[in-house]
Amino acid sequence: MQNPSTQGITFLIIGICLLLLIFISFIVTIVYKYRQKQNAYFKDIEKLKISHENALLQSQLEIQEQTFQNISREIHDNIGQKLTLAKLHLNMFNFENLDLAKVQLNDSATIIGEAINDLSDLSRSMSSEIILNNGIIKALEYEENQLQKSGLFEIDFSVSGEPVYLESNTELVLFRIIQEVLNNIVKHASASVIKIHMHYNDEYLSIEAKDNGKGFQLTQNTKGTGLQNIKKRTDLLKGKLKIQSIPCQGTEITLKIPLPKNKANV
Repeated sequence: MQNPSTQGITFLIIGICLLLLIFISFIVTIVYKYRQKQNAYFKDIEKLKISHENALLQSQLEIQEQTFQNISREIHDNIGQKLTLAKLHLNMFNFENLDLAKVQLNDSATIIGEAINDLSDLSRSMSSEIILNNGIIKALEYEENQLQKSGLFEIDFSVSGEPVYLESNTELVLFRIIQEVLNNIVKHASASVIKIHMHYNDEYLSIEAKDNGKGFQLTQNTKGTGLQNIKKRTDLLKGKLKIQSIPCQGTEITLKIPLPKNKANV
């Protein structure tokens, strides 16, 4: 017969195996759901003929692709490291020292549990659902949180005025604009501080995005793909775009998007 300590360790091992199975099922479900949504969007592209609808759908697909890249990076950099650490604990498992074995198993179970929670958070943020279900403010708060987790930036996201409901397509395009702005800052600005401020008034939603990066000469960079995409999508929303940048002092981008006359507060 096994003594109580050995039985306890056996149950812990079984529990950890079950956690690993749950974790793998989470990954398979996320990938399967994403592929389903991606295939559905590609089929929709073939049916859409009007340029406005094509532009909206393109924004949705780009949001999905960017989100999937974020998910892949999070799985590789964060969840993957946690599972590697859990594996290391299990590889060092020693039946001869039961007290140490218990500690290793408990640590492994805790780490795997954290990984499952992280994966659950990722699954809730898939594609454009976070925007459609929770609105653009919640979606931008999620983006802020993701940038904060990188530890590379000081992020300040704020909202003033009375937030109002916008059409889901409008919020998708608007989110893609801000996402493009943030991607440009992360990739090219060499910034450490990013500030995003949204302000609702009676007629407009204005959004200001500032960074303390290296800036650029407007005449040299305004033809870049990123800025052209931002301008194109701003025009799609019948909005106004203003870009101010000073070399070595940072960049400020301001959007003004007209609000519907019959608007409801969030």
